[in-house]
Amino acid sequence: MDDKPHILVVDDDKRLRELLRKYLADNDYLVTVAEDAADARAKLAVLAVDLIVLDVMMPGEDGISLTRGIRGELGVPILLLTAMGEVEDRINGLEAGADDYLTKPFEPRELLLRIASILRRTPKAEPAGQLLRLGLFTWDPARAELMRGDDMVHLTTAERDLMTILAGAAGQAVERDDLAARTGNSANARAIDVQVTRLRKKLEDDPRSPRYLQTVRGQGYMLRPD
Repeated sequence: MDDKPHILVVDDDKRLRELLRKYLADNDYLVTVAEDAADARAKLAVLAVDLIVLDVMMPGEDGISLTRGIRGELGVPILLLTAMGEVEDRINGLEAGADDYLTKPFEPRELLLRIASILRRTPKAEPAGQLLRLGLFTWDPARAELMRGDDMVHLTTAERDLMTILAGAAGQAVERDDLAARTGNSANARAIDVQVTRLRKKLEDDPRSPRYLQTVRGQGYMLRPD
């Protein structure tokens, strides 16, 4: 198994795409490239990646739309590359669920620093197949499914994303702002509190005194399995 972080670079500019592939590979990353949104979706369907470097201005589906689509399904962090310098454009990208952005043209060294920063604050996912026991419930990180015995517990997309992130950092507090950014709620961190309350109603015997999905005062939330 290769322990290098796996980065998906999505850009319709073949020259830049190949330059980024070589530069990131030379700096000890495993790199896969995609030429547009459709290609990126196909790659994400079969590959596990640790971070996506995504160009905003692409023909067909643009990077903002793709970010929204990815964020509705996956918790993988996204770094947007944009030639647009307007504040509103950057805000749109963050509101769509991006973790950070970098304006073109950029210094390659800054790209490395941004990537390293995002990866440092991203909880590591549980190894596939390592089940988490939560009383009568079991969380399967490989399938992103919450089970009670043989019955699957229905989770909304937001609840599933929240469980995925918290399970990936089981036993450690994850900051509300980090959870908000990674679940596409960067503009409203209070949405995380609502999702946690709903998830507790499905997971806890007494949601008002949670055993598994705990609040860590001054920090955020923590999933504490058996």
